[in-house]
Amino acid sequence: MPAQKEVDNRGLSCPQPVLNTKKALEELEAKGYDSFTVVSLVDNEVAAENVTRFAGRGGYQTERTVDGSTIKITITKKGGGSQKKEEKPAQGLQEIDDCCCVKEPGSGETVLLISSSTLGRGSEELGKILMRSFIYTLHEAETIPDRMLFINSGVYLTVEGSPVLDELKKLAERGVEIFSCGTCLDYYKLKEKLAVGSVTNMYDTVEALTKASRCITL
Repeated sequence: MPAQKEVDNRGLSCPQPVLNTKKALEELEAKGYDSFTVVSLVDNEVAAENVTRFAGRGGYQTERTVDGSTIKITITKKGGGSQKKEEKPAQGLQEIDDCCCVKEPGSGETVLLISSSTLGRGSEELGKILMRSFIYTLHEAETIPDRMLFINSGVYLTVEGSPVLDELKKLAERGVEIFSCGTCLDYYKLKEKLAVGSVTNMYDTVEALTKASRCITL
């Protein structure tokens, strides 16, 4: 019978559910099991999406069921060789490229971290004008970042009604990966209004920032 491990992540905030699930998978992998199952229990949609994406990008099969307030994510490794990635060749658990497809240090990747809906300190009205001008100028520029990460009130720029939504969509069309913090979207009750890019979590944000060659923070 295949090995099985259950991880209770209910009540935990980002990035703990992903980290706990990652640890459980690594423990079973280290023991050399050809087949195993990890059941990750969460109690919110953001954690469920983060864990599911993480496992999927790691090459594992996932199944999701709901029992009351508990979301059960069953992660399975089946025997017969290495796990098949959904989109990319197997890279192991250390490279989690679901919402942050990080490159190795020195690869030339630039990550832009936007932590506010305004630019600079001082007048909020002026800050909004400057941010609109910055994003507009950026989308017109020849050199653009590989990835843009939006956290805290910066997520207001990636949702419906954003004054820079068209520019961000054009940047995405040019290949810029755009990610918004899931915890931040939930805090501001904006998750259902996300209009460009994908939801990310703190684990992937840290991975992206630490592995990028250049990080720019606004």
